[in-house]
Amino acid sequence: MSKLEQVLILDPPSDLKFKGPFTDVVTTNLKLKNPSDKKICFKVKTTAPRRYCVRPNSAVIDPGATVTVSVMLQPFDYDPNEKSKHKFMVQSIFAPSNITDLEGMWKEAKPDDLMDSKLRCVFELLSENDKVNDVDVNKSAPVLNAPKADGMSAGKFGSQALDDTEMKKLMEECKRLQTEVIRLQEENRQLKDDGVRMRHSHRSDNMVSNTGAMMSKEHGASSLPSLLVVVAAIFIGFFLGKFVLG
Repeated sequence: MSKLEQVLILDPPSDLKFKGPFTDVVTTNLKLKNPSDKKICFKVKTTAPRRYCVRPNSAVIDPGATVTVSVMLQPFDYDPNEKSKHKFMVQSIFAPSNITDLEGMWKEAKPDDLMDSKLRCVFELLSENDKVNDVDVNKSAPVLNAPKADGMSAGKFGSQALDDTEMKKLMEECKRLQTEVIRLQEENRQLKDDGVRMRHSHRSDNMVSNTGAMMSKEHGASSLPSLLVVVAAIFIGFFLGKFVLG
């Protein structure tokens, strides 16, 4: 046992537990603590690298600091009869004072300077009773006088029916609003057309009245000289007749 092995603290110290069902990514955390006064480099290895995603899989831990490593198990078909042989190993070493290349440091490291901490992977698949209990805990309004499984089903279907009813109401309200919008647009268009026709009609009436007034003025103006000519002709004829007869 090296001196480093007595310094680095792993939590959990021996087992990484993963709780199923394993139809989605299952994550568990591994904490690495450095209580020493020196920097420590670590690297995480596994016997099944394609099954896991580890972040970070290597880093430097400052003195007195703690690093959390997330171990993510990818989805797979769980077989309870098959005992998993997946294992993890955390390899550690005191970091040199002038460290610049981690990969080069690991390649040149001596076996006596390394510490290897091994961890087993333990898979736990929830039973049907556990699933029902979890659902009962998460339900905000439990169903009275009903078995747990029936209560879970009733709550599920009741929630689904409520969602469907609300969705239908929302769709009907949406259709009603769309119809109302179309009706308002049609009324607005009709009002615009009526306004345009009224403006055109008003302009036409003004033009007709203005034209009539102008024609009346012109007729009056043209009639006045004619009347004067007739009056003048009468007076001239009168005086001429009087002169000839006299």
